[in-house]
Amino acid sequence: MDLLQWLFDARIDFAGGQFILLREVLGNVFGLLSALGGMRRKVWAWPIGIAGNLLLFTVFMGTLFGNPQAVDLLGQAGRQIMFILTSIYGWVRWRQAQHEGGTAVEPRWASWRTRILLVVALVGGTAALTPIFRALGSYEPVWADAWIFMGSLLATFGMAKGWVEFWLIWVAVDLVGVPLLLSAGYYASAFMYVFYGAFTLIGFFVWWRVRNRQDHRERVSVETAHLDPTVRRD
Repeated sequence: MDLLQWLFDARIDFAGGQFILLREVLGNVFGLLSALGGMRRKVWAWPIGIAGNLLLFTVFMGTLFGNPQAVDLLGQAGRQIMFILTSIYGWVRWRQAQHEGGTAVEPRWASWRTRILLVVALVGGTAALTPIFRALGSYEPVWADAWIFMGSLLATFGMAKGWVEFWLIWVAVDLVGVPLLLSAGYYASAFMYVFYGAFTLIGFFVWWRVRNRQDHRERVSVETAHLDPTVRRD
């Protein structure tokens, strides 16, 4: 109990009265480790991410948990719950598809129809959630909070499905998240969003290269079968 109380009270103080809650730092560190595991397509990325989500939920529900900021970011808090639920789905899906080398998913491109649906869901979901979050008292600008929530939902779902494009959705989330978190005083999370922005671009190109190698192997396999007279083609 004393350890739990210490975790809730611990903070890093800076000059001028600024501070960062240790829970916010730890939650983002877990998030970073989860992103690293996701880039490497490791199943352990999901439970590590869930641990970070639980910590960050207590941070963004400031008034509920008595945080010194006393600022609620309902979209940020709500997306932690969404993360946990979606991560359970991804965890189960990746465990079922796990390969001998420890990788759990084969990256693939989403269809153009899926891409259009993702954009429509992101814009439409943001528009629908903005008045709801505003009525609940979320921090302004509320549309940014709603954008982050919807983008996070779609990106996490895309990661579970193995779509290469999910990394680009994270970039769109980070571009909006950094100024919002800075204005609300969540400096550790804002800094991590800057780092995530660069990291997600790297992850996109890593998955792109993996997809290209798979396409190359498939083409070579087809060409070899075509040239080998002993290979029967139905």
